[in-house]
Amino acid sequence: MNRYIATFYSHFDALVFFGRIKETTDAGLMPVPRKVSASCGTCCMYKSSAPIDFPDSETEAVYVETDGGWRIV
Repeated sequence: MNRYIATFYSHFDALVFFGRIKETTDAGLMPVPRKVSASCGTCCMYKSSAPIDFPDSETEAVYVETDGGWRIV
């Protein structure tokens, strides 16, 4: 399992995304890490075997945790 963070254009988008995945995966909302830029400052960190993205969501970007920090997927 990898750790991912999804960033969003607004806090509302982050809350909607989190609401959709919190029952099926280990997830939480947190401030965006300093090395990762984001519009609203809130991200959703989750563990998964693959990045999660919903076609109808307002996700800005998805990053995977690497040895050196975060890499955009």
